[in-house]
Amino acid sequence: MFKILIAVDGSDNALRAVDFVVSQAPLYKDELEIHLLNAQLPVASGTVTRFVGRKQLESYHQDEGVAALAAARRRLDGAGVRYQHHICVGAYAETIIACARERDCNMIVMGARGLGAVAGLLLGSVATKVIHLSAVPVLIVK
Repeated sequence: MFKILIAVDGSDNALRAVDFVVSQAPLYKDELEIHLLNAQLPVASGTVTRFVGRKQLESYHQDEGVAALAAARRRLDGAGVRYQHHICVGAYAETIIACARERDCNMIVMGARGLGAVAGLLLGSVATKVIHLSAVPVLIVK
Protein backbone atom coordinates (compact mmCIF):
# COMPACT_ATOMS: atom_id res chain seq x y z
CA MET A 1 0.00 0.00 0.00
CA PHE A 2 1.35 3.44 -0.98
CA LYS A 3 0.27 6.26 1.34
CA ILE A 4 0.19 9.90 0.26
CA LEU A 5 -0.54 12.87 2.47
CA ILE A 6 -1.87 15.92 0.61
CA ALA A 7 -1.60 19.16 2.57
CA VAL A 8 -4.48 21.46 1.67
CA ASP A 9 -5.11 25.05 2.74
CA GLY A 10 -7.86 25.96 0.28
CA SER A 11 -5.52 27.74 -2.15
CA ASP A 12 -5.43 27.20 -5.91
CA ASN A 13 -1.93 25.72 -5.54
CA ALA A 14 -3.23 23.15 -3.06
CA LEU A 15 -6.02 22.20 -5.46
CA ARG A 16 -3.45 21.70 -8.23
CA ALA A 17 -1.67 19.28 -5.88
CA VAL A 18 -4.95 17.38 -5.42
CA ASP A 19 -5.51 17.35 -9.19
CA PHE A 20 -2.01 15.98 -9.72
CA VAL A 21 -2.57 13.11 -7.29
CA VAL A 22 -5.92 12.35 -8.94
CA SER A 23 -4.23 12.23 -12.35
CA GLN A 24 -1.52 9.88 -11.08
CA ALA A 25 -3.74 7.58 -9.00
CA PRO A 26 -4.40 5.07 -11.83
CA LEU A 27 -0.63 4.55 -12.25
CA TYR A 28 -0.19 2.94 -8.83
CA LYS A 29 -0.19 -0.84 -8.97
CA ASP A 30 -0.48 -1.07 -5.19
CA GLU A 31 -3.57 0.20 -3.51
CA LEU A 32 -3.32 3.92 -2.88
CA GLU A 33 -4.21 5.42 0.50
CA ILE A 34 -4.71 9.19 0.47
CA HIS A 35 -4.75 11.38 3.55
CA LEU A 36 -6.06 14.89 2.98
CA LEU A 37 -4.85 17.26 5.70
CA ASN A 38 -5.70 20.79 6.70
CA ALA A 39 -3.51 22.27 9.42
CA GLN A 40 -4.90 25.09 11.53
CA LEU A 41 -2.75 27.43 13.60
CA PRO A 42 -3.60 27.36 17.31
CA VAL A 43 -5.02 30.43 18.99
CA ALA A 44 -1.97 31.42 20.99
CA SER A 45 -3.21 34.45 22.86
CA GLY A 46 -3.95 33.88 26.52
CA THR A 47 -6.41 36.75 26.34
CA VAL A 48 -8.53 34.96 23.76
CA THR A 49 -8.53 31.69 25.66
CA ARG A 50 -9.77 33.51 28.77
CA PHE A 51 -12.97 34.48 26.97
CA VAL A 52 -13.43 31.63 24.50
CA GLY A 53 -13.84 28.08 25.74
CA ARG A 54 -11.94 25.05 24.52
CA LYS A 55 -15.02 23.58 22.82
CA GLN A 56 -15.62 26.86 20.97
CA LEU A 57 -12.01 26.88 19.76
CA GLU A 58 -12.27 23.25 18.64
CA SER A 59 -15.48 24.08 16.79
CA TYR A 60 -13.79 27.09 15.15
CA HIS A 61 -10.83 24.98 13.98
CA GLN A 62 -13.19 22.27 12.72
CA ASP A 63 -15.32 24.77 10.77
CA GLU A 64 -12.25 26.44 9.23
CA GLY A 65 -10.74 23.08 8.33
CA VAL A 66 -13.94 21.81 6.72
CA ALA A 67 -14.14 24.99 4.63
CA ALA A 68 -10.48 24.69 3.55
CA LEU A 69 -10.93 21.03 2.57
CA ALA A 70 -14.26 21.41 0.76
CA ALA A 71 -13.02 21.98 -2.81
CA ALA A 72 -10.35 19.27 -2.51
CA ARG A 73 -12.89 16.80 -1.19
CA ARG A 74 -15.26 17.60 -4.09
CA ARG A 75 -12.46 16.91 -6.58
CA LEU A 76 -11.50 13.61 -5.00
CA ASP A 77 -15.15 12.55 -4.67
CA GLY A 78 -15.83 13.53 -8.29
CA ALA A 79 -12.88 11.44 -9.47
CA GLY A 80 -13.95 8.47 -7.37
CA VAL A 81 -10.69 8.51 -5.41
CA ARG A 82 -10.98 7.24 -1.84
CA TYR A 83 -9.36 9.27 0.92
CA GLN A 84 -9.45 10.10 4.59
CA HIS A 85 -9.51 13.72 5.70
CA HIS A 86 -7.92 15.20 8.79
CA ILE A 87 -7.96 18.58 10.50
CA CYS A 88 -5.10 19.14 12.92
CA VAL A 89 -4.04 22.14 14.99
CA GLY A 90 -0.42 23.24 15.27
CA ALA A 91 2.39 24.98 13.42
CA TYR A 92 1.86 24.26 9.74
CA ALA A 93 5.06 22.47 8.70
CA GLU A 94 5.47 20.55 11.94
CA THR A 95 1.83 19.46 11.85
CA ILE A 96 2.12 18.24 8.25
CA ILE A 97 5.25 16.25 9.13
CA ALA A 98 3.68 14.79 12.28
CA CYS A 99 0.51 13.76 10.43
CA ALA A 100 2.55 12.06 7.69
CA ARG A 101 4.66 10.25 10.28
CA GLU A 102 1.65 9.13 12.37
CA ARG A 103 -0.05 7.67 9.28
CA ASP A 104 3.17 6.13 7.96
CA CYS A 105 2.89 8.04 4.66
CA ASN A 106 5.37 7.37 1.87
CA MET A 107 5.09 10.85 0.36
CA ILE A 108 3.81 14.35 1.06
CA VAL A 109 2.25 16.34 -1.80
CA MET A 110 1.54 20.03 -1.50
CA GLY A 111 1.29 23.24 -3.48
CA ALA A 112 4.31 25.46 -3.96
CA ARG A 113 2.64 28.36 -2.17
CA GLY A 114 -0.41 28.57 -0.01
CA LEU A 115 -2.55 31.37 1.28
CA GLY A 116 0.36 33.12 3.01
CA ALA A 117 0.92 36.88 2.81
CA VAL A 118 4.01 36.78 0.55
CA ALA A 119 2.49 35.71 -2.77
CA GLY A 120 5.54 36.59 -4.85
CA LEU A 121 7.78 33.84 -3.52
CA LEU A 122 8.56 30.94 -5.82
CA LEU A 123 8.33 28.50 -2.92
CA GLY A 124 6.39 29.30 0.23
CA SER A 125 7.89 29.18 3.69
CA VAL A 126 5.73 26.23 4.77
CA ALA A 127 6.71 24.18 1.71
CA THR A 128 10.38 25.02 2.26
CA LYS A 129 10.20 23.97 5.90
CA VAL A 130 8.36 20.72 5.09
CA ILE A 131 11.04 19.86 2.52
CA HIS A 132 13.77 20.38 5.12
CA LEU A 133 12.04 18.53 7.97
CA SER A 134 10.48 15.60 6.16
CA ALA A 135 11.95 12.11 6.30
CA VAL A 136 9.84 11.09 3.28
CA PRO A 137 9.84 12.55 -0.23
CA VAL A 138 7.95 15.81 -0.68
CA LEU A 139 6.40 16.57 -4.06
CA ILE A 140 5.74 20.27 -4.65
CA VAL A 141 3.15 21.06 -7.31
CA LYS A 142 3.33 24.47 -8.91
